[in-house]
Amino acid sequence: MNQTMKKTCYTEFHKLLHWVSAVVILWTLVSGFYVSLADVSSVLKERVSFINVSLTTLYLPFFIVRLYVTFIYYRSPHALHRSLADYLALGIHMLIHMAVTVVLVTGILMMDRAINVFGLFTLPQPLDDPHLIELFFRIHIWACMVLAQLVFLHIAAVIKHELVGHPVLDRMLFRRQSWQRPRKASRW
Repeated sequence: MNQTMKKTCYTEFHKLLHWVSAVVILWTLVSGFYVSLADVSSVLKERVSFINVSLTTLYLPFFIVRLYVTFIYYRSPHALHRSLADYLALGIHMLIHMAVTVVLVTGILMMDRAINVFGLFTLPQPLDDPHLIELFFRIHIWACMVLAQLVFLHIAAVIKHELVGHPVLDRMLFRRQSWQRPRKASRW
């Protein structure tokens, strides 16, 4: 394990951003591809679409915060000395962030109706030109396929590292003591 990997540690906020992102991205990719490729009822397709549009609309500001925190983190002094493997991992992470950005933006721009967010509020339909909506729909599908491949690569790399004795996943797990207040030392 190189020195950078030993020193890299993520704050609880980084971990929260990562795992919320992972849940949203995995859910929307798996459910979206499932209803697109499997023979399912139109009711199920409509429900999954409603959930995915609502969920990703709420996720968008969260993702902007994640991009900002990630940018600040990778510019910090501890991240200046990297190996070639570190740069490769960083490159894959940046590609994932770019793909998520394209998926989210095109997901909004392809909407052919107002965006209903879990019945809580509605955002207006961003575009009304059917040709542009169709273009963004096609870009969205391709971006989702690219994102799915990048996520698969990311998960495969984590598994590979775990199998060869480099516990990278361990750095992204929440530790119980990190959620508790420090105990006062006893007199005994």
